Amino acid sequence: PLAGHTMLTGVTDGIFCCLLGAPPNTVGPLETVESSDGYTFVEVKPGRVLRVKHAGPTPAPTPPPPLPPPNDAQRDRSGLVRCQRRITVYRNGRLLVENLGRAPQADLHWQSGSGEPPTALEVELAEPAGSEGCSGPGSAGSKRTIHIDCEKRITSCKGAQADVVLFFIHGVGGSLAIWKEQLDFFVRLGYEVVAPDLAGHGASSAPQVAAAYTFYALAEDMRAIFKRYAKKRNVLIGHSYGVSFCTFLAHEYPDLVHKVIMINGGGPTALEPSICSIFNMPTCILHCLSPCLAWSFLKAGFARQGAKEKQLLKEGNAFNVSSFVLRAMMSGQYWPEGDEVYHAELTVPVLLVHGMHDKFVPVEEDQRMAEILLLAFLKLIEEGSHMVMLECPETVNTLLHEFLLWEPEPMPQALPAPQEEK
Repeated sequence: PLAGHTMLTGVTDGIFCCLLGAPPNTVGPLETVESSDGYTFVEVKPGRVLRVKHAGPTPAPTPPPPLPPPNDAQRDRSGLVRCQRRITVYRNGRLLVENLGRAPQADLHWQSGSGEPPTALEVELAEPAGSEGCSGPGSAGSKRTIHIDCEKRITSCKGAQADVVLFFIHGVGGSLAIWKEQLDFFVRLGYEVVAPDLAGHGASSAPQVAAAYTFYALAEDMRAIFKRYAKKRNVLIGHSYGVSFCTFLAHEYPDLVHKVIMINGGGPTALEPSICSIFNMPTCILHCLSPCLAWSFLKAGFARQGAKEKQLLKEGNAFNVSSFVLRAMMSGQYWPEGDEVYHAELTVPVLLVHGMHDKFVPVEEDQRMAEILLLAFLKLIEEGSHMVMLECPETVNTLLHEFLLWEPEPMPQALPAPQEEK
């Protein structure tokens, strides 16, 4: 009876939507408000307000005992990695990525594979830039070459360190509520956490104009949130579409983004909305179909569809957004700059987490992402699906925490050049 009532309500609201020309339950802009329960309403631009969960350790944890001071050699080399890579884009749409240095190992018991990226990786770009004048790698007709040669210090990010902030960014149809288990876990460990609701999601304002939900508009929202709360060492954790905003911020702020975690984010390809998608249908029809869409998401987003998963879906507000926002979000996923080259330029260490039962993101896409990225470690969770952080919170929390604590072995010191005999 409840399902039938929900379906009837959806159809009735859809009819009113068609007659009135606007979706029901429109959310208006909110004033910027600081609340006592850890929520803040941040006005990222006039009339555009996002709800943000900002929390820190409470009570303050006991600081760990001080470690003995390292000697000068240890201090200089600790966590230091050399990022050396040459990226060549050819006119026939081929991409050649050459790793010129030794990649750091993630000496963790869960590490997948050998951890050593191939010396050279050749892939075909999603949209070739034209094939005239070039027969492939080795010819003189390369379109452009990008050289990366830098040193980065990658350190262990522990709880209660005042310069560490964890940012959590959800995907389409969700809200910051999907991160509840992770937020509670890391706050207990002493970390400062920041989790926004995207525009039109959760308790954020929902502008009734499609341009408010393009990738670029949402990315600028995330930039504003990042700039407001960022400290010296910032870790970005994204899920699904939220991974794209993490990638954008890591590319824009390489000196501030210390580590990135991508959960079921997909491959390193440019975003382009699908032409033959159900979300291209009129808003009113989508509203009528919303109960079916929610059930489809439950089937595809979770490995199991029991009472627990239905409750998680309800608590996480997945797809609990207006049909207008959902349609605008899907059609606004246009980001041609975010291609393989864009991802190959990243020098930040990345942990990729993939639920093997995910029906939205094939595992091959995350495997390709791991190949393209310079410093990437892929972990597969057999019992998880697209909403793996809700299904397997203990496993996900452990993986994330181990990656936060990971620090590469010190780089070997170069031997002094022999002195010439006089």
